[in-house]
Amino acid sequence: MVLAAARAGAQVAFTYLNSLQQADETGRELGHLAIKYRAIKSDVRSENSVARTVETVLDTFGRLDVLINNAGVFETMPLEKITQEQWENVFATNVGGPFLMTKYCTPALREAKGHIVNLGSLGGEKPWVTHAHYCASKAALHMLTRVTAKALGPEIAVNCVAPGMIDSGEGEHERTLLKRLAERAPTNRNGTPEDVVSAVMYFATCPHYITGQIVTVDGGLGLV
Repeated sequence: MVLAAARAGAQVAFTYLNSLQQADETGRELGHLAIKYRAIKSDVRSENSVARTVETVLDTFGRLDVLINNAGVFETMPLEKITQEQWENVFATNVGGPFLMTKYCTPALREAKGHIVNLGSLGGEKPWVTHAHYCASKAALHMLTRVTAKALGPEIAVNCVAPGMIDSGEGEHERTLLKRLAERAPTNRNGTPEDVVSAVMYFATCPHYITGQIVTVDGGLGLV
């Protein structure tokens, strides 16, 4: 998403928490594009961290046009084995993070008549029995998208991209599951990161008349 925005001509700020190596790699790629960027270590579960992050972005760039809420936690766990700590961490990241980022970015986004794009999940629409905390958090994020679209319009458009099964090329032990799900989907394939990026970039630049929408990028898997 960061690279796609940069290639489209945007100046970009992106956050990381534990993925310093990936952040450095992304920074090196951005360096080849000759655009201004800022990588910021941030914990979206912390209000103080979010406030500092937004302040840094505005100090660096002077404005904010698009917020993409992409930080998330995905866990597989049977319902009866989910701990309270796991439940609270998933909700703090997947719902609390977008809420805090939206709250602190709203003044700048109102001024810029900007866009917010949340990253939901097909799991926010479908009950996956070994992902109760994840599914519930993404369902909450989908509702948060609709509420903020009403609350922040007409200046800010708020939409959500909800990916299905995305094959990132990692996790060879999951190939059997990926193959089975691809065979079930009407498109006969799993999604790619590029499929998700294209939907995000659309919402980042679409007319403000399009707001409050949840678009599943799942190859039709949700129809099955």
